[in-house]
Amino acid sequence: MDRATEVFLTHRNLLFTVAYEMLGSAADAEDVLQETWLRWAGVDLDTVRDQRAYLVQITTRQALTRLRTLRRRKESYFGPWLPEPLLTAPDVAEDVELADSVSMAMLLVLETLTPTERAVFVLREVFDVDYDEIAEAVEKSPAAVRQIAHRARGHVAARRPRGPVSAAQTRDALSAFQRAVETGDLQGLLDILAPDVVLLGDGGGVKQAVPRPVAGAHRVARLLSVGMRKVAGAVSLRQIQVNGHPALILRLNGEIDAVIAARIDDGLITGLYAVRNPEKLSRVERETPVSR
Repeated sequence: MDRATEVFLTHRNLLFTVAYEMLGSAADAEDVLQETWLRWAGVDLDTVRDQRAYLVQITTRQALTRLRTLRRRKESYFGPWLPEPLLTAPDVAEDVELADSVSMAMLLVLETLTPTERAVFVLREVFDVDYDEIAEAVEKSPAAVRQIAHRARGHVAARRPRGPVSAAQTRDALSAFQRAVETGDLQGLLDILAPDVVLLGDGGGVKQAVPRPVAGAHRVARLLSVGMRKVAGAVSLRQIQVNGHPALILRLNGEIDAVIAARIDDGLITGLYAVRNPEKLSRVERETPVSR
């Protein structure tokens, strides 16, 4: 193995995680890594002082370019767009900050940032990259990067889950939700759903999903109850580890049909994210390594 390849593979999981957190799409993150490798392979390694920082810089620039394209693509996307779910190893949950940063709820919050704000927030808050290195990656001055970081932190703080949620709390909430769905217990659903819960469904125009957000515990509970009655006997639900947190995988007649992730606040489900788009479900059949 040549030296450039060895260095790239050493940092590959980190680079994938940087790209994925910026894009919310594993497929696009993989494309960014291909582009990063092509540029890295042409670098004279003897001129690189910090190989990790240099690779992160290349990845960030490529991800920023891809993010701007992706945002235009989302404008014509059919229905709500949700991040691509990843089956992650159990030890990801042990790194609370990493698990929080790749959670479906956080990735949706990051969607509300501008591309540069998102890059700065991810590099600074998740990967603890210093301001000078971030400035080189996003081609801004260190002073400008500090202002962007401050603005992005405030924006995220106002929208992220209200407090830390343990894996056990998430599992308990999902177990209660699963029991209520499987038994058709409408009151059980109302007991675990927050009054202002929001359900988002991503079918990508390929699978049927709610075309716009559904808000309110009664509306969400009725929708789920009616939907599950229609496929009673053909559906199975099982908890898996998705994006560092417990989630549900729904199989219809034995085939993967959806991944359902949840946002938990004060013990209640405030967000339900159902991904049905088949193009986004390939990463729940095998673990995807993420790291920082």
